[in-house]
Amino acid sequence: MKYRNGLLCLLAASAWSLWLWGCEPSSSRGLISEQEPVRAAAYGSWASPLSAADVYRQTDQLLTLQSVGNRLYFSQSYGEQGGGVGVGRLEPDGAVVPVVGAGFDAVSRIHEYGGAPFLAIGQTLFATRRSDQLFYRFAPNQPPLALTPNGTRHGDCIAYPKGSRIICVREDHRQQGEARASLVTINLNFPGEGDTLVDGHDFISSPTINADNSQLAWLTWEHPNMPWDNTQLWLADLDRKGQLQNARVVAGNIRKGAVTQPLFSPAGTLYFIADFDNWWNLYRLNPNGQVQQVLRRPADFAVPAWRMGSHNFAFESENQLIAAYLHNGEASLVRITLDSGSVEKLAVDFGEISQVVKGHDGVYFIGAKETPEKGIYRVAGRGVELVYTPQLASLDPRYVSRAQNINFRTSGDQWAWGYFYWPRNPHFQGLPDTRPPLLVTLHGGPTAKASLAFRSDIQFWTSRGFAVLDLNYRGSSGFGRAYRQSLYGNWGKADVEDAVYAAKHLVDKGWVDDERLAISGVSAGGATVLGALAYDDTFKAGAARGAISDLESLAQETHKFESHYLDKLIGPWPQAREVYHNRSPLYRLDKLAEPLLLAQGQHDNVVAPTQARAIRDSLLARHVPVALLEFPDEAHGQWKPDNLARVLENELGFYGKVFGFTPADQVPVPDLMPMPGSVVSPAADAGSH
Repeated sequence: MKYRNGLLCLLAASAWSLWLWGCEPSSSRGLISEQEPVRAAAYGSWASPLSAADVYRQTDQLLTLQSVGNRLYFSQSYGEQGGGVGVGRLEPDGAVVPVVGAGFDAVSRIHEYGGAPFLAIGQTLFATRRSDQLFYRFAPNQPPLALTPNGTRHGDCIAYPKGSRIICVREDHRQQGEARASLVTINLNFPGEGDTLVDGHDFISSPTINADNSQLAWLTWEHPNMPWDNTQLWLADLDRKGQLQNARVVAGNIRKGAVTQPLFSPAGTLYFIADFDNWWNLYRLNPNGQVQQVLRRPADFAVPAWRMGSHNFAFESENQLIAAYLHNGEASLVRITLDSGSVEKLAVDFGEISQVVKGHDGVYFIGAKETPEKGIYRVAGRGVELVYTPQLASLDPRYVSRAQNINFRTSGDQWAWGYFYWPRNPHFQGLPDTRPPLLVTLHGGPTAKASLAFRSDIQFWTSRGFAVLDLNYRGSSGFGRAYRQSLYGNWGKADVEDAVYAAKHLVDKGWVDDERLAISGVSAGGATVLGALAYDDTFKAGAARGAISDLESLAQETHKFESHYLDKLIGPWPQAREVYHNRSPLYRLDKLAEPLLLAQGQHDNVVAPTQARAIRDSLLARHVPVALLEFPDEAHGQWKPDNLARVLENELGFYGKVFGFTPADQVPVPDLMPMPGSVVSPAADAGSH
């Protein structure tokens, strides 16, 4: 199979189809002449070709990959088309065939975070639509047909050719109380309720079937566990009528741990990943049904299952597999020869590797590098080749700051990690005897991770003269089970301490200016921002969007998937109510004295807008500089690109005012001392450009 490399741009998308043409990126837009001399200028004031609008304009992302026959199906979100998700098919000759357009928006909300929203069988595609969560069939020359009942959500679907059915994880919201989980079969041709294979568990995921359709495996877990805490792997036989026989737990019952990503080898051996020995390593069931470790490495071969459908390994043959892992926050792709245990590195220059799947002519994966390059790659011998790339950000490589992976001692003589980015701009350098301001950025989750993959939002800051630390505080994934669980009981404390210790570490090294330290985060990261500003006076400014500030409210109002998550992070509710109250930034505002910029959606159903206003009013009453940007058309999740750009512009203007530099951009400068009850609105900002 030979594929055509090159940039593909989305030119039009309707509700049910998409059209793709090849095009070239604009490589000259916004570039400064190479003849221009290097100028000394204040850090933060440097002119950059990357505008806030650019950061959020080109946000095409590859999400899910599936191999069917000699073709690849993939889902892709299109930033310039309003963020919708379409599904395309990559043909053997390199052509991309539209199957479902971005207007359909193929997104499942199962477990709220979704994942694995489509399944291809031959030339037919089955996909969930975001707006109604129905599971549709798209067959050639036929109108779309909804196969599932209203009030249900589906994901992680697999084909069951023997029974002309599809096996899916179902989340049923049609009854009072918690949504019910089950494993069901769906008829390929007719709408209906389907048949239940498995139920009686709080959560079910990851069904996988062997090559001759005689065995089915799946995962379950129960409250208060999350899928990265303790799960159980089940195995059952499929009889001639497609019914399960002899269902039994084969892993996770004796040795406790987070079992994930079960997959049968071509010959039918069941492999999986588990963190029995701290690290998510590869295991299998031997012929006697016993758990056997395949490879021992101080690395994570899996990621927390926030979303369904993760695949970190695939078989080249019965004796060789391709696997992706993280070691100390760095991604690698390896070939493992099973009979000898030998490991061969194939790629180490990727920031992210995901969706490793077997194709008819090799193993494919989705990869993103530290530079703007990203796409679908194929393992080719001892290397990899790019076979498809979405629309990419356009930034001269001379402006790209590449991360330096650092670790540092934090409280309790423990270690934490982060990616440090130096300021980088080929036409500017800092003023003599000055150091750059530091921006510490925080991922959400909090059981998520910072990423080495190229991020335009980080380059926005580094190309203007900021240093950036993307922090992997305790609790982040990719560093083993113990590190991931070190936040348990300590959320709102350990993450805050790590942010403060990280900034002090960089000051001690002489890399950044100790008087110009800022911290920024979204949602759970926003809670850490507020906590760090109240913890001590290390940070001189903070910015938070949709910041969680009342942990008590969060514990009482969250959805099923996370309904017991805070039991782990803080303590059981309401027994630990005092801890919830003490850790909630909303009740520690008397200790917060540094300038703060808040951004809040007025339709946020996770963080009530009244919380952001209460923070603003409390700080105003004590004459602490604060500004609040309210957006009437935003909720808690994915924001619109134009609104995100406005927040970023305001953040730049905010730091310029606090740290005493004048941005080269014509950006709004928030009024940090508005009259009580007033709001700095995005609409008012528009006139300042």
